[in-house]
Formats: sequence, structure tokens, C-alpha cells
Amino acid sequence: MRLVIANCSVDYAGRLNAHLPLATRLLMIKADGSLLIHSDGGSYKPLNWMSPPCAMSVQEPDADQAAAGITALWTVTHLKTADELVVSIFDVQHDSAHELGIDPGLIKEGVEAHLQQLLAEHIHLLGEGHTLVRREYMTAIGPVDILAQDASGHSVAVELKRRGDIDGVEQLTRYLELMNRDPHLAPVLGVFAAQEIKPQARRLAEDRGIRCLLLDYDAMRGIDDTKTRLF
Repeated sequence: MRLVIANCSVDYAGRLNAHLPLATRLLMIKADGSLLIHSDGGSYKPLNWMSPPCAMSVQEPDADQAAAGITALWTVTHLKTADELVVSIFDVQHDSAHELGIDPGLIKEGVEAHLQQLLAEHIHLLGEGHTLVRREYMTAIGPVDILAQDASGHSVAVELKRRGDIDGVEQLTRYLELMNRDPHLAPVLGVFAAQEIKPQARRLAEDRGIRCLLLDYDAMRGIDDTKTRLF
């Protein structure tokens, strides 16, 4: 990645036209050829950019441009749309290149697969006497996240979401309809478990006889001592 801090103006021409007047900005040139133009604000979003596939060329300014103070012109052209991003460089304050290597990608905590694993390890959160039968119990339309058994021996189907909405309740409803046709499982009770459950989803679940369970992700991981909290 190449990082350049320069006084520059920027013009975009293509499906839309845009102009950034002269100011000091950070120019990021990535290994994939993309160019991002950042100011010292606006959080992560660049002021303007060109995404790959694109190619960049550097030209000398003409006499009029040089007289105006421009020292170089960067032209980034999108290879499919022919859109152009032209950066007029006036002076460069910093220019460095860095080899970042291959990025492993974002690892999200609290994803449904991890919640499923944690709830299987802490199956008692479903209620006293519950036991795990298996994870990913397959039905004709897909796997139920957890199949458990309560203290009375009833089957319990658990659908897990990070944020529970109406679609998740509908999904669990379809699983329950299929599973209750199996005499070896019926009657099957439903539990809709999530870190957050929207009010509409909770009302729909309760109307269908499905129990809702809020999951405390930190507590399940053992990093939040709920016994010593005031709230």
C-alpha cells in the first residue's frame, strides 16, 4: 500500500461529475489498483475513490497547469466504465509504501455458529433439566440449530439468531411444523434464542407458543461476571 499526503484537487468524470477543491489530503493506493482519497474527518468513508479494475497513469502538467502550481497529474481510469478520477498534485508532504501481506479477513464475534456452540455447552440456559440431543438437526428444509430435551422428555427445537426478527420466527415455525409430524419427536416445543429480539418478533413467537430466550454473549463466554453486577 502506498500512502501519500499531498496538497491536491480532485476531479471525477463519468456517470457523475464531482470536484474536490485544493486541500491537504491522504491518498491511499492499494495493491489491487484502487485509489481512495481521505480527509482528516468523516470516519472511514473516503471523500472520493476509484474501485478496481482500474489503472493509474502519471503525467507532467502542461504550461498553464504548472503555472498554477500543479507538479503532477494522476489519472485513474476504470477499465470497464471508462470513468476517470484525476488528482492534481501541488506538493507532496509524505510518500511511503508498505507491504501489508495477505489479510486473514474479519472474524466476527457473536456470529450464529459461535452462539450455537456456546449454547450447546451451556444447555442449562434453556431451563433446568434440559439436555442436548444434537446440534444442526436436519429437517427436510434445513437444519435446526439445536435439538434438546427438557426435564419432562419433550423435544425442544432452538433457532438461534444474533438479532431476532420476524423472519427468524417464521423459520422456526416451519421447522416445528415438520418436526411435529415425526411421532418420535412430537410434541416439539420451540425456543427462539437471540442476543436481541425485536418486539414484533417476540409478539409473533409468543402468539405461536414459541418461547423467547435472550442470550448474554459475554456471560456465555465467561468474561462477564453476572453475579457481581448491580444491573
